[in-house]
Formats: sequence, C-alpha cells, structure tokens
Amino acid sequence: MKKGRSLWDILAWVILASIFVWIILKVLGIINTPIIIEYAPYFGAVYLAGWAMKKLDTAVEDLKDVKKFNRTTVEQINNIKLTCSRNHCS
Repeated sequence: MKKGRSLWDILAWVILASIFVWIILKVLGIINTPIIIEYAPYFGAVYLAGWAMKKLDTAVEDLKDVKKFNRTTVEQINNIKLTCSRNHCS
C-alpha cells in the first residue's frame, strides 16, 4: 500500500527548497539580511533533522512489524507441516 505525502513531508520539502534557494541567493550576493534572519535556515535545518529522525523511527517500527509477521508466519507454517506429518497429509 502506498501512502500519500503528509503535510509534514510537504513542509519539510518546502523548507529544504527554501534553504537551497536562500544559500544560492546569499552566495551570489543578492540577499543581504540582518543577523536575526541569517539564522532562519539553521532553524529550518533543525526541523528537517527532526523530520528525518521521525521518518527513521517510523521505518524502524515498520521493520520490526515485518520481522514479527515473518517470524509468526514461519512458526505457523512449521506447525502445519508438523501436524500434517503426524497425520500423514499429502
């Protein structure tokens, strides 16, 4: 199943694009901002780091669920094989 993008995913990509554009404009000398605004991209980067950690945590939890499902499925299959071998199933 494919999930749609969440609002937080879209916000993270917008922030990432904004930081990229800001850096390019700053390097080219087009933007000359006061010191307080200079730190805005860093705050955006902190948000992106938090977003990435949340995504990683979600992926780890999903992987744990898949491993648990796999282990349960293998146990069920082995149980069916054992039952069939005792009852001479074909």
